[in-house]
Amino acid sequence: MATIELNGKSYNVDEDGFLEDPAIWSDMVARDFAACEGISELTEDHWKVINYVRHYYVEFGIAPMVRKLCKETGFKLNQIYEMFPSGPAKGACKLAGLPKPTGCV
Repeated sequence: MATIELNGKSYNVDEDGFLEDPAIWSDMVARDFAACEGISELTEDHWKVINYVRHYYVEFGIAPMVRKLCKETGFKLNQIYEMFPSGPAKGACKLAGLPKPTGCV
């Protein structure tokens, strides 16, 4: 387990930078991790995706498939990549405090 420090706070993360303990997630954690993903500001659209991914995970225990994410949020895949340059799995899931997805997100 690795530790990263962001904005004066330490987070335990896995080898890919995902939170080890999703239960510690908060809006502030998302903002702190955004900088690591090259996102300077989280917009309303970012939060729509982050909150959808997070709620889906809480309900089903897995991250949503990309097709489902796009359909339910109304964003096309290219828009998701514009918001989260590292993609829906690495970017959106990481900011939502989810563990690293194992399949296609």
